Amino acid sequence: MQRPFKAFLSATTRILSRSKEPRIARLTNSSRRKFSTSTSSRAKRVSRIPKKDVVELTPAAADRIKALIERKKHQDSKISGLRLGVRTRGCNGMSFVMDYQQEGKEGKFDEKISAHGVDVYIDSKAVFYIIGTKMDWIEDDIRAEFTFENPNAKGTCGCGESFNV
Repeated sequence: MQRPFKAFLSATTRILSRSKEPRIARLTNSSRRKFSTSTSSRAKRVSRIPKKDVVELTPAAADRIKALIERKKHQDSKISGLRLGVRTRGCNGMSFVMDYQQEGKEGKFDEKISAHGVDVYIDSKAVFYIIGTKMDWIEDDIRAEFTFENPNAKGTCGCGESFNV
């Protein structure tokens, strides 16, 4: 006994095999050229929409990053910018991690942001967690720190060190 789907499939095959029309249209040489996928004959697409940076830097944050990089360059001249990423830690899931970026050690898929005269490299694994984040430097009587306003964060811990998405 055949199953219903197999019975339908075999009946359809019998009907198609009896038809007089060819089932597959053959391409001629001229039509093959029309459907060629070579990149040399295609025009490169250019987007008219300007690309928005992954992280927005304020001028205060850029000035502080510039000062940190200049101070570090006296010790190590191979510094090309600041590296920003996220790690799984903290009381609420993820926290921001910053380090100096060595020249020639950029990742293949890392995002590079050049704003206000500084280069910030975003780790490729962190892009989806921090896209649209605003990075600022706040300095007052009590504290001096980088702050991150992340629109993707669903919650943060009480101290503001970690977030979850």
